[in-house]
Amino acid sequence: MKRLAPLTILFFALFLAVESYENDDFYPNERDALLQLRDGVKSSVLDLHSHWTGPPCYNNQSKWAGISCFDGHVNELVLEGIQLTGSLPSTFLEHITYLTKISFRNNLLYGPVPNLTGLIYLEFVFLSDNRFSGSIPFGYIELKKLTDLELQGNDLEGSIPPFDQQTLIAFNVSSNKLEGPIPETPVLKRFSKSCFGNNANLCGEVLGIPCSIAPASPPKAPSEKKRNGLKVWSIALIAAVAAVLVLLSIMFILFCYFRRSKRKETQEEDKQGSISIENVKKRSYWSESTEDPEKALDLIFFEKDMSVFDMDDLLRASAEVLGKGKLSTTYKAILESGSVVAVKRLKEMNSLSKKEFIQQMQLLGKLRHENLVEMMSFYYSKEEKLIVYEYVPQGDLFELLHENRGIGRQPLNWKARISIIKDVAKGLNFLHQCLPSHKVPHGNIRSKNVLIHQDPQNKNYHSKLTDYGFFPLLPTKESSRKLAVGKSPEFCQGKKLTRKADIYCFGILLLEVITGKVPGELFSPENGVTSYVDDDLSEWVRTVVNNDWSTDILDMEILAQKEGYDEMLKLTELALQCTDEVPEKRPKMSEVLRRIEEIEVEQNNLVTDVEVVSVS
Repeated sequence: MKRLAPLTILFFALFLAVESYENDDFYPNERDALLQLRDGVKSSVLDLHSHWTGPPCYNNQSKWAGISCFDGHVNELVLEGIQLTGSLPSTFLEHITYLTKISFRNNLLYGPVPNLTGLIYLEFVFLSDNRFSGSIPFGYIELKKLTDLELQGNDLEGSIPPFDQQTLIAFNVSSNKLEGPIPETPVLKRFSKSCFGNNANLCGEVLGIPCSIAPASPPKAPSEKKRNGLKVWSIALIAAVAAVLVLLSIMFILFCYFRRSKRKETQEEDKQGSISIENVKKRSYWSESTEDPEKALDLIFFEKDMSVFDMDDLLRASAEVLGKGKLSTTYKAILESGSVVAVKRLKEMNSLSKKEFIQQMQLLGKLRHENLVEMMSFYYSKEEKLIVYEYVPQGDLFELLHENRGIGRQPLNWKARISIIKDVAKGLNFLHQCLPSHKVPHGNIRSKNVLIHQDPQNKNYHSKLTDYGFFPLLPTKESSRKLAVGKSPEFCQGKKLTRKADIYCFGILLLEVITGKVPGELFSPENGVTSYVDDDLSEWVRTVVNNDWSTDILDMEILAQKEGYDEMLKLTELALQCTDEVPEKRPKMSEVLRRIEEIEVEQNNLVTDVEVVSVS
């Protein structure tokens, strides 16, 4: 019995430790709410029961698929395109009060849309392309920070609530069963016809469909005494006045209709809720306030021969959302001249003075390199800051690596990958040389910020870096956390950042290209064991390489290219050096570029030798 005592104590200590872990490291109400969702829906693609275990947030990270955390709380819930079926629990979101984004796009969910009452931080609501029914909750108009609402492609009925949040810049309720007049609020008036289309019983000015005037109540029959006293000329006069009033009403409706039609843009806007920049002009965010002491500017171009359009041209352009990041939203803008540009609308920089912003923009605008997306111009006002870039039409590296995997996909071969990586290294090395005053010259190296162009003749890929140079413009550490350098060891340890933080992010990008895995996401190896790729992807790669399973790290799409194994592993070794925990042990960017170019030469020589042998 005495021997059992230490075991009992150990068991009790473990119990207390587990209790402490369960109670201190996450918020139980948030976990319980998510478990309601887990138990209420099913997916043939992702087994939530096996993936949603333990605390949803730990050290501000989450290993729950589709969950993101901030300050210990769940702040994003994103489960898109995984064939979720079932009905969402009616009140499961009430206790996840710090949500900023919720997305169930492209699933098979039915029943009423979720109640979002009380979610005061919510900015993005994506519920499109499901089977939701019922009405749009009136409480959605109380979401003061709502930026983007997508409800298209459902079976929603009833009327549209009078949305009038000045924050709302993207809105789509098309392809439902909504009815009645579209509320004529200033916010809803700025959205295009396509945002309301395919609702048979909707009417309103934006659709060009006049709403029918309710018939007047029939007059009560006059008493016999009054009828006898009514003169014939009086009856004729009343009838004439009534006819004139009806005629004037019809003429007024037609006048409003044709006047509105004449002002409409002739170009059809994007079906999925693309917005017109001209419409956004009506918001205070896009227009200069007369009370603003820092007077707004027109577009400022970095080169005089570029100034072939002005702010008015930009405001008249049709636009669609290309992407939404944590620091900006990017639009594709088609000018009336036919030219296409990319417009980045910056967030979290409104505390900057005009002088700070203009100085930084003029510094970045002078940079010209074949592997940098070119800045063309910028716009400043106290409440609005825009940057106009050249438009790169063929997507980004993230899409090229990860989207549409499976049957019919064209694999990204090893030669293309190393060519893209070399382009990124050249662009980053240029920034490190030309921005000596910047502690972190890029600051946001990730696959979504590597834009891709493919030569139509030789099919070679050419890549360009975007989102560079914003680190000095961010006002707080919390803002900086949203950049890629926010994942570097030195940032997490509260140390000062240097350009070696860029090297770390580049190393993670290298590993993403080599492994084909998204940092921070789950994956299933071929042996069937489910594992985690931590946010530090390099830790997993180190473990595998140290156990002599080197080829296990390679993306399945390049695994068959056996003649390139040595070069792949050399690049892996370089990536692990770039992601060393100690910044001083990471190589300089010029050294990184030199080694990549050497590896590419070895790869090309190997391919040439193989071709010669094949011919022989």
